[in-house]
Order: sequence, then structure tokens, then C-alpha cells
Amino acid sequence: MNVLSIQSDVVYGHVGNAAARFALQRLGHEVWAVPTVLLSSHAGYAEVGGESLSADLLRRVIDGLDANGWLGSCDAILSGYLGQADHASVVANAVRRVKAANRHAVYCLDPVFGDAGRAYAKPGVAEAMARELLPLADIVTPNVFELSSLTSVAIRDANDALVAAQRLGRPIVLVTSVPAGDDRIGTLAVSKDEVWLASTPLLANPPHGSGDLMAALFLAHHLAGFSLKESLAKTAASVFAILEKSVTAGSHEMLLIQLQDALVAPPENAALRIQSIT
Repeated sequence: MNVLSIQSDVVYGHVGNAAARFALQRLGHEVWAVPTVLLSSHAGYAEVGGESLSADLLRRVIDGLDANGWLGSCDAILSGYLGQADHASVVANAVRRVKAANRHAVYCLDPVFGDAGRAYAKPGVAEAMARELLPLADIVTPNVFELSSLTSVAIRDANDALVAAQRLGRPIVLVTSVPAGDDRIGTLAVSKDEVWLASTPLLANPPHGSGDLMAALFLAHHLAGFSLKESLAKTAASVFAILEKSVTAGSHEMLLIQLQDALVAPPENAALRIQSIT
């Protein structure tokens, strides 16, 4: 399938499109990767070069795709980190155009604007996402901080996350970084009829980009027709395997290329638990 992925891109490492693009391609999808910002690496390094694309340039790139008739053959849109608030209207316009041409197209919104108790996106980005992108989304993949910010619900456990996820009112919500007790961390998948929690051991200092990878993998499995539980289980197994081995190797980046087989064949791991939440 053809996936339009609009999010940050880096030259070094694997965050944003530099994580999502390869994962989606490895699972057999064509990826049209449009950068919202282009940086030398993620911002965790001492020196970072690059800048945000202007909203006008972002619009012209997408207009070029549309002018050639390609948006009409787009099966899914994935959006992530936006470099500035006015990117949201450009993304929203692209989603509307794709959905007008293909009513079966799926929009996955990864509302990347903060984590670990703080916002790191530029002022106005979170509000623009909530106002312009959230109402269009078929799938939303916030972490706990982002979900709490979007819903004003304090999240202490999976039950709180479920309340907040339902408050978003979207068909599918995938919540990452959910506290799961006993030094574990969870991912909650919520639809109208089902709620599943996947949990794994909490890893110390995992590499950046796991949320970007998780959103891409979950979208890929959803597009392949897997159930909510299956999509969650496959996604969680792949991401945990890559993070665990990257941490063990002492890598500051996800070893995405070296461990790419885990994307296609998620390894079984007794440490991964899947349970239904009622």
C-alpha cells in the first residue's frame, strides 16, 4: 500500500521518518516521506543542525504529489512531529484531499509534542493538532503525557488511560508509556468494542524514536487486516525486541537496520504480556 508519512526527518539515527519509513518499507509498503523538519540528528545530542520547513514549502511538496495524481492512490496518511503550528493546516488539507479521492484511506495521527512531563514542540503545535488533526484521525497514538494534555485527565494507570482514550472519541487509540506496575510499562489499544494492554519490563535509558516506530508498525499491521489485539501484540513484540537489544548493546540509537528481522517476524518473548481490560 502507499503511505504518505509527514513528520520530522534526521540524517543520523532513527526518529520520525527515519524510523517510520524503513519499518513501513520493510513490511512491504511504499512510503512517500515528507519532512516537517530536517535535522542532523534528534535534539538529544550536543550539536544539532537543520531547521523546520516553512508551511509554504510543505504545502508545495504535497501539491506536487497531488498535481501528478498520486494522492488519489494513497492508502494511508501518517503524521508525527510538526515543526510549527501552521503545519497542522497543511497536513489537515492533505488528509482531506486523500480521503476525498479514496474513502477507504486511513489517517493515523501521532501527536508528537511532548513526553516525560514536558512539552518540547514549538508553542501552538499541540493546540493546532487538537483543533485541526484530531477530528480527522482514524487512529491516534499519543503517549501518556500527550493524552493527558489533550484530555485534561490525570493518568496513573491503564484504567485512567482508558478513560482518557475514550474521551478522544476516535475509532482507535493506541496509548504508549502507560504505567503498568512492577517496573513494567504498557501500551493500551482501545477501540469501540475492545481494549487490550500489552506490557513489557521497563528499560533504563531506551533510545529515542520508539513512539515513532510503534505508530508506524501499528498502522502497518492495521492496514494488513490484523485485529486490534494482533496489531498491538506484533507491534509491542517488535519494538521491545529492538529496544532491549539496543540497550544491551549500549547504543544511543535504535539498532533498526541490524535488527530489522524483528519488524517482519516479531519474536516471541515471555516478558511480553497481553491482557484484556474491561
